[in-house]
Amino acid sequence: MTTFANACTHEALFGATEDRIDGGEWATPQDFYAKLNAEFHFTLDAAASHSNAKCAKYFTKDSDSLSQPWEGAVFCNPPYGRTIGDWLAKGRLEASKGALVVFLVHARTDTRWFHEHVYHVADEIRFIKGRLKFEHKDGTKQSAPFPSMVVIYRPKTEACTPEGCTCIKITKENNVR
Repeated sequence: MTTFANACTHEALFGATEDRIDGGEWATPQDFYAKLNAEFHFTLDAAASHSNAKCAKYFTKDSDSLSQPWEGAVFCNPPYGRTIGDWLAKGRLEASKGALVVFLVHARTDTRWFHEHVYHVADEIRFIKGRLKFEHKDGTKQSAPFPSMVVIYRPKTEACTPEGCTCIKITKENNVR
């Protein structure tokens, strides 16, 4: 029999986590992050909480990361819900301004956001073998019920504006500029 706590944990990993009462905060596994950080030397965690930030400089939900400039080498494990396309669009925009942006997201290749912001758009996609074990803010750990991928947007050197750039798509769903 599934307990209520286990059902909620399962739901948080499957559902739109930013809509949950507890915020659905699942920290990036530290060993996985350490390997990425050794390669990219991150200076900003764009989607963190005070308890799970991976960099000295980080944005929390209250900081409204999507309205802040992202500079340097940016790590982002965004909320896995309806706004994920907005996060990827923001990462693309910031890469067009010179930032290196690395996302950890679920590998949902059938979604609109994947086809608009990742497939044939990202500089690199790394599919993760196996399932990552995320840690909830209450300390519990659980393997994700989905595959994960790392999406990399490298800094762009050419002039790029939202009106005339192939690296940024402006849509009704994500009005990121």
